[in-house]
This record gives sequence, C-alpha cells and structure tokens, in this order.
Amino acid sequence: MKPCSFTKKERLLKKQDFIEAVSKGRRFRTKNFTIFIKQNDRGIKRLGLSVSRKVGTAVKRNRIKRLIREFFRQNKEMFPASSDISISVRYGYSPAGLSEPARELAEFLTRLKSITNGG
Repeated sequence: MKPCSFTKKERLLKKQDFIEAVSKGRRFRTKNFTIFIKQNDRGIKRLGLSVSRKVGTAVKRNRIKRLIREFFRQNKEMFPASSDISISVRYGYSPAGLSEPARELAEFLTRLKSITNGG
C-alpha cells in the first residue's frame, strides 16, 4: 500500500462500524467538525465521513467529503495509529478550498497528540 493512497481497507463502510465509532469512541469537537476516534485491532487507520443534507446540496456535500478524504490521504501519519475515525460535518460548513478543512483538522490533530502524550 502506497503512503499516499486511500484504499477500501482504510474506509469505514459498514453501518455497524460507524455506530461503534460513535458509541464507543472518544468524541471531539472543532468549529466545523465532530470527530469520533475509536481504537481498533486491525492495525490500520480507517476513515468514515458523515455529511447531513442540512449542510447543503449533494454537490456541496460531496465536495466537502472529497476535501476531507484528500487531507486524510496526504496526512495519514498525523492520525492516531490503529484507529477508526468518524468525522461528522456540522451544519452550515462551506469551505472555500482544501486549506480550510486542512488547517482545522491539522490543528485538532496537533492538539490531540499533545493531549494523548500527556501534555
């Protein structure tokens, strides 16, 4: 597997996987995202996205998902190892480009790393 790929193994696809990530994972909130992180025993990082119709039209929702997937693909090393990550987009979010969600998620992951490393 190439480091800058996003394979089917790295996706949360089943409803049960999303339910477990939300119910058993830790919840974090940023300005535009609610992020659930649950450790898994698969040894890989898996990403799942949830974008409600209340966020906007299908074109807008799919664009947001593409931007987040691209950030994940390029920055996998920033995400916690061996974990299921479910990202829900909050209502009214409208990014202008990749830099907006990338900045917000990078700041969150940096804070998360300092929290989990004790300080």
